[in-house]
Amino acid sequence: MFSQQGLSLEQAPPIFVVLRFFFAGSLFGVMAGIALLFYREEIFDPSSVAAVTFTHILTLGVMLSFMFGALFQMLPVIAGVVLSTPVQKANFVQYPMIVGTLMLLWAFNFDAQSWIYAVAALLLGLSILYASGIMLQALIKLPNHSASSKGMTAALAALSIAVLLALYLVLIRGGYLDGSHYLAAKEAHYSLALFGWIGVLIISISFQVIEMFYVTPPYPPAASRTLAFVILGLLVLFGILAFVYPQLRPLKESLMALLLIVYALITLRRLSQRKRPITDATVWFWRIGMGSLVLSMLMLVARQFVSTEWIVGTSAIFYAAFALSVVFAMFYKIVPFLTWFHLNSQGYFAAPMMHEVIHPKIAKRHLWIHLATLVCLLLSQAFAPLTLVAALLMIFSFGQMSYLILHARRVYIKTQKEGERFDMGA
Repeated sequence: MFSQQGLSLEQAPPIFVVLRFFFAGSLFGVMAGIALLFYREEIFDPSSVAAVTFTHILTLGVMLSFMFGALFQMLPVIAGVVLSTPVQKANFVQYPMIVGTLMLLWAFNFDAQSWIYAVAALLLGLSILYASGIMLQALIKLPNHSASSKGMTAALAALSIAVLLALYLVLIRGGYLDGSHYLAAKEAHYSLALFGWIGVLIISISFQVIEMFYVTPPYPPAASRTLAFVILGLLVLFGILAFVYPQLRPLKESLMALLLIVYALITLRRLSQRKRPITDATVWFWRIGMGSLVLSMLMLVARQFVSTEWIVGTSAIFYAAFALSVVFAMFYKIVPFLTWFHLNSQGYFAAPMMHEVIHPKIAKRHLWIHLATLVCLLLSQAFAPLTLVAALLMIFSFGQMSYLILHARRVYIKTQKEGERFDMGA
């Protein structure tokens, strides 16, 4: 992404498309912190409204916003896919998705009428399936695929199936369908959303950005060529079998844990082999993410033998730490680069350097806030008052990201208004 080879201003979507998705994700992150303030330790009960609400704020509000924003930018860079009319497509995806998410959260927490579930399902289903559809269509048409573009295809397929299952679940909760297969569909939905969408998309992106950002050896071909579709295939297979043989769930979780642990260890090994000796905060975000993934998967296996609330909660916390750590790492690479790239491509002499958009010290400070949030969440299972501290840290963490996005936007607009440009005709 730091090279302009293969990337032109015509290929890249307008910067505000990406920043809008990121800004929405950061605001949902603030909402997650506020929800944690309200729910406290209730979020550790998987069957509670608090846990369902908090999970969907993170997955739909935070992760989906950041991931769609990143895909709009990275599809041209990593996969060579150019989406026509990106502003219109982004609008059609983002605004219904935000409204649908808020309506779904309202329905979870209040004695909502069935039509609220129906409208939430309609808005979320149309927006997410539309985004997945246009991206999948463009990826499938590619004549030559990289490991990353193949993995993105698998991740978007997993997201599409997860959304269809979610629509089924929402219609059951709204009273439109009977709930005879509710538990099997719920298990398949969670697995495809967490492992197939979030997990596989991060894996796919890492195949290229780890080597590109940090100058490391490439991933082993056996992993980069097959891992994404092996995970997707297993999830679909076990998702179907869950309707007949729900007792196979431990086998599925063990296989997922094995594959994801191997991936995380390979990634940690690659980061230790990087050729750039300087370690910035984003390297540590990746390391925390991979370490958290390993611990989450070990807990996932452990709960098959000792299924306690602490093990279930700890596994979920570490998986969230894995996903958010990678989001933060990518955020501190993408936002400064895009600001510089768009202004430089437009010919501005005073295009700010990346460290002038977001100083590396800010990323380091965020790293410590993120670590403190993780530690407080883990310890809060034994000492409940720490949930309050974790909530405040989460609000500050995502609040800082919101400010940084607005700052990048101000820098961009100010440079356009006041900056001197090259004579492009000359």
